[in-house]
Amino acid sequence: MKQSAGTLLYRAGPAGTEVLLVHASGAYNRKAPWSIPKGEPDVPSADLEQTARRETQEETGVIAGVLVSLGHIDYTKSRKRIHGFAGPAPADAAPRPVSWEVDRAKFVPLAEARELLHPDQRVFVDRLLAHLTAAPPAAPG
Repeated sequence: MKQSAGTLLYRAGPAGTEVLLVHASGAYNRKAPWSIPKGEPDVPSADLEQTARRETQEETGVIAGVLVSLGHIDYTKSRKRIHGFAGPAPADAAPRPVSWEVDRAKFVPLAEARELLHPDQRVFVDRLLAHLTAAPPAAPG
């Protein structure tokens, strides 16, 4: 099974939480769904979090900070597993298409992200919301 890794970077926006998404370039992708910035490891033994960081920077110019795992999903129509990682976007993040692979890169509100994303990747939004709303651990006492 092919492996891929990407990030779901988030920030506070005017309409609430926003996440960074990309759209694949090429005329054949004009109506294709958006995606989290992601890509395949350089070598099979590559660290997936590092792969996610590299691909996010290569596709959007944004350097990811602290990340947490969102687990993985398997595409229903292909043999590909996507590993997701989430973290706050840098305060100065200004995403833009840096690679030929994407023609658009932008922050979008969570509700819009759910509509734009590839259907199999939408669960990453749910997992991000669960992560953001999880109660902080109790202080030892």
